[in-house]
Amino acid sequence: MIHRATTDDIPAIRSMAETVFRQTYAEILSPEQIEYMMDMMYSERSLKDQMDSGVTFFLAGGDKGYASYRYCGRDDDGHELFHLEKLYVMPSEQKTGLGRRLFDTVVEEIRKVSKGHSRIELNVNRFNPAVSFYEHIGMHKDRQGDFPIGNGFYMNDYIMVIDLC
Repeated sequence: MIHRATTDDIPAIRSMAETVFRQTYAEILSPEQIEYMMDMMYSERSLKDQMDSGVTFFLAGGDKGYASYRYCGRDDDGHELFHLEKLYVMPSEQKTGLGRRLFDTVVEEIRKVSKGHSRIELNVNRFNPAVSFYEHIGMHKDRQGDFPIGNGFYMNDYIMVIDLC
C-alpha cells in the first residue's frame, strides 16, 4: 500500500497537495502565502528538484497520502539528522492510522540507512492541529521560530524531534 515514489508519481503528489495542503492551511495562512508555498514546494519542477537532490518520497495507496524526508548530516550531538519534509494524509483517510503508517515507513527507511543513533526533526506550523498527532507518536517540541521563506512570508513553526536508537 505504501511505496517509494518516483518522478512518475509527481502528478499524484501534486493532486493530493491541491486538496490536503490547501485544506490544512486554509484557516492558518493567507491565500497569498498558500499559493506561494504551493508553487515553492509542489510545482512539478520543485518536486522533481527535491527528488533529484536526495529527498525520499513515499506514496500511500496512490492517492491517500504522502511523506518525504531527507538526510541532513550530523547534528551537534553526533546524531545522524534526518528532516521529515512532508507528511500529509487526505481528509477522507485521516484518523485511520495511515499517518502513523507513513511515519513508521519513514522511520523504518531511516533505520536501514542510518549508521547509529539518529534523530528526526520536522517543522510544523504552531497552529496546525497535527502538532498533537506528532506528540502522540512520540515527538516533542524542541524549539520554535519564525522562518523567512521569501516574498515576505514566514513559517511560524515548532521544530519537533524524535530520537531513534
